Amino acid sequence: MIEAAIGLGSNLGDREAVLRRGLWSLGLTLAAASSLYESSPVETALAQPDYLNAVAILLVPDSMAPRELLQRMLGVEASLGRVRGPGKPPRTLDLDLLLFGERELDEPNLRLPHPGLARRRFVLEPLLEVRPDAVLPDGRVLARLMRASLSQDVRRVAGRYWPWRIAG
Repeated sequence: MIEAAIGLGSNLGDREAVLRRGLWSLGLTLAAASSLYESSPVETALAQPDYLNAVAILLVPDSMAPRELLQRMLGVEASLGRVRGPGKPPRTLDLDLLLFGERELDEPNLRLPHPGLARRRFVLEPLLEVRPDAVLPDGRVLARLMRASLSQDVRRVAGRYWPWRIAG
């Protein structure tokens, strides 16, 4: 099995329920899930609500390629109402493939590690929560990268129980 790190985000609707549904819709074994974090939108000029974010570590069969996992993630996003458009519009669900084992890739629409991982606190903080000693394939230590992103507005809002909580 390969460990894949997935970033989850939502800023429309019942954000926690959407994250939970998106995570379980991937149909893979959950090895770990971070707490939930709230963050202001970044890299967009559009006014929009804050995001709810988390990171999950999934166990992926050795036979599954990164592109196959990405396609599965895109299908789950679409099934939960994700609409793509210019300017990074608000999203019911955003799933990002952050890490896929030790793989490094630079292909159209698929780069590993995810190119935004090293500069986004809303990804780094939850990833470090579940994998505090994480190191990128190029040897960079994620905890050191976190220092550069401390000025970003990210708040922990719920513990690691959220994937299993029943809505109610």
